[in-house]
Amino acid sequence: MSQLLWSSLLVPVLCAFLLTWIPVMLIVERRAAAWMQRRSGPNRVGPWGLMQPMSDAIKMIFKEANIPRKAHRILFVLAPALAVLPPFLAMIVIPLGGSVNINGQEYALQAFNVNVGLLFYLAITSLHVYSVLTAGWASNNKFSLMGGLRASSQMISYEIAIGICIVSLVMTYGTLDLREIVKLQEAGAGLPAWGFALQPIVFIVLWVCTFAETNRLPFDLPEGESELVAGYHTEYSGMTFGMFMLGEYAAMVAASAFLATLFLGGYNIPFVSEEALRQVFLDQGLHLTLASAATALLQFACLILKICFFMWVFVWVRWTLPRFRYDQLMDLGWKILLPIGVANVIGTMIVTYFLKRGG
Repeated sequence: MSQLLWSSLLVPVLCAFLLTWIPVMLIVERRAAAWMQRRSGPNRVGPWGLMQPMSDAIKMIFKEANIPRKAHRILFVLAPALAVLPPFLAMIVIPLGGSVNINGQEYALQAFNVNVGLLFYLAITSLHVYSVLTAGWASNNKFSLMGGLRASSQMISYEIAIGICIVSLVMTYGTLDLREIVKLQEAGAGLPAWGFALQPIVFIVLWVCTFAETNRLPFDLPEGESELVAGYHTEYSGMTFGMFMLGEYAAMVAASAFLATLFLGGYNIPFVSEEALRQVFLDQGLHLTLASAATALLQFACLILKICFFMWVFVWVRWTLPRFRYDQLMDLGWKILLPIGVANVIGTMIVTYFLKRGG
């Protein structure tokens, strides 16, 4: 089996994984909101209301998608597609598990293994701003345009802080390869050398910036219902609006996977190395291919649990913190997070220099 064939098999599996996760998150968020606010939540469609996301999806599919008479039709329709595509592309460089041995050759559980995966992820996810800005301008609506302008300035501001923090990570790990970064966090029977312990400040700053990049509360100023009606998607309805929702949740999954990869050891299982886990299955009499596949699946399950943790925090924060004012949003990015990131880069550079010199 060639590497190209292996990657082509993983891509539809990855897409199915994302498309399955999104309705699950929809019901989790709505039930969590009801739980936090001490109300019932969705409980009519299906047992315990579990079919509510499917009901909403069917409604959006058959609902008419209106296009304003003076809107730019091509860009108006293109914008929702631009919201969905970047998170799906970003996920292809996330290592999902270890390697599977097939006929003596190791195949990584990763759709696209590239040695600059960190840069690829940042470049692809930064394209999301074009979707919001395009939707705001193409709608020919002043509230939509204002939401698009807010989104562009917000994302660009926080991407600068993200870029500065990534410099600290690159100096710490010495590589841009996400798979290599996961390997460096593996500690076997010892304490896990996870990224949040090596770079706690970067972990906190990137986590905060993730909320701003995904336009989630308390950083959902581009939507700002009390000020901008619904912001950049004011004029959208039906499935075009549904694609924006799909893109938002897909971006949350991609961001959670990215944070888990950089700071929580990725697919690594705490205190158990990949070799030791594979050997356990081999000792049970399994063939090498089955043992490696079982190991990779367990690691994938571990990554899913870590993603679930970050996704739950997204929901928790949404129903806990109020929306910032726009000046507070920009002050946080430019006056607090960016200086902290720069100071951390300088500190990391000094520590790295003396560690290498001492070694």
